[in-house]
Amino acid sequence: MTPRLRILLADDHALVLEGLRSLLDAQPDMQVVGAATDGAQVMEQLRNHKPDVVVLDLEMGTMSGLACLERIRAEKIPVRVLVLSAYGDGTSMRAALDGGADGYALKTDPPRNTVDAIRQVYRGQLVFPLAAKRWLLGKSASSDPRQLTEREESVLALLAEGATNAEIARRLRVSENTVKFHLQNLYMKLGVGNRTEAVAVYLRERAPRR
Repeated sequence: MTPRLRILLADDHALVLEGLRSLLDAQPDMQVVGAATDGAQVMEQLRNHKPDVVVLDLEMGTMSGLACLERIRAEKIPVRVLVLSAYGDGTSMRAALDGGADGYALKTDPPRNTVDAIRQVYRGQLVFPLAAKRWLLGKSASSDPRQLTEREESVLALLAEGATNAEIARRLRVSENTVKFHLQNLYMKLGVGNRTEAVAVYLRERAPRR
C-alpha cells in the first residue's frame, strides 16, 4: 500500500482550515496530520509531525507566511511548501518564489486545483497559476527583454562562480526547483541554451571590471 501524503495546513481562518481538512482527508492518497493558525504553531508542528507538504497562507497572526517560509528554509526543514493565498498579484507570487516556495495556488481557484497543486509540489514540480507566468517571466516589468530581475542576476553571478544548483539554492536560501525556474528564465532572456553559454554572457557583459 502506497503511503499517503502527510500534509500540514496553516491558515488563520478556522473555516478555511476545516474546509481544506475535509477536502484533503477525502483524497485516497492524502492525510492531514496537523493544522496551525500562526507561524509559531507551524514551526512546532513541522518538528512534531514531519509532514511531506505544508499548505501555507501568507497572512497569519504573529508570524506571516513569508516569515514562516524564511524560517523553514533557514532551518533546512525538508518539507515542500505550497503557498495558498487569496492574493493573485505578481508581488506576492514573486515574494513567495524568492522565499523558496515550491508552489503557489489561489484560494479563488476551484478546490480541485489545490489538490492537484499539492500532488505536483510533492513530486518536485514548481507550481504557479498560469496567470502568473507572464509576470514571473518579467515581460511586463521592463521594455528590455534581456533585463534580468535582481534574483536572476544573483543566480547568474553564482553560476559564474561555478556553483551547482544545490549550492546556489543553499546560498540564496531557496529550493533547487526555484533555482531551476530562474535559470530557465535567464536562459530565455539572454538567448542562451545552457549554463556555459550563460556564464560566457556574464563574463563578457556583466562581470565587474577590475
